Amino acid sequence: GLCGFGLSGLIRLELSVSGSWLGSESLYNMVVTSHAIMMVFFLVMPLFMGGLGNLLLPLMLGLEDMVFPRLNNLSVLMVYLSMGLFTYSMTQVGPQAGWTYYPPLSLSGVSGDISVDISILSLHVLGVSSILNSINIISSFVMGVKGIGLKTEHISLFVWSLGVTSLLVIVSVPVLAAA
Repeated sequence: GLCGFGLSGLIRLELSVSGSWLGSESLYNMVVTSHAIMMVFFLVMPLFMGGLGNLLLPLMLGLEDMVFPRLNNLSVLMVYLSMGLFTYSMTQVGPQAGWTYYPPLSLSGVSGDISVDISILSLHVLGVSSILNSINIISSFVMGVKGIGLKTEHISLFVWSLGVTSLLVIVSVPVLAAA
């Protein structure tokens, strides 16, 4: 989060002066791409789904812990691995494809080296981590509801939103990874 915030400051600094303060357009593209990927995929998704979901879901359903705590640990370790891979891709030329990774900026002739490939690998690892976390959330949701015997109308809206979001992650992430 702090690294993405720092990159946001670099973007604002570049846009505040006329001409190129960073030195080149490709460096600016790398800063914009890295800022977007870090803020969306390394801050928002792990914080809300992983952090708040894993903390509040057991409390709201009356469970002691998530159903698969080791799956939680694996998911967190994969987030750190993904962060390391993405940071490594930034130390190369850096991903300059924009946060959507659309062609022509994501093609190897434009980006030049393997930094785009490493950053895409990083997003795939993060996707697997999100799927594992979603499986854990859905399992905890089902076990918590069946174990306590709650009726569907007595379940908190936050718990429902975690369950629906987890289902959407399980369905959509493999499709996005294949594209």
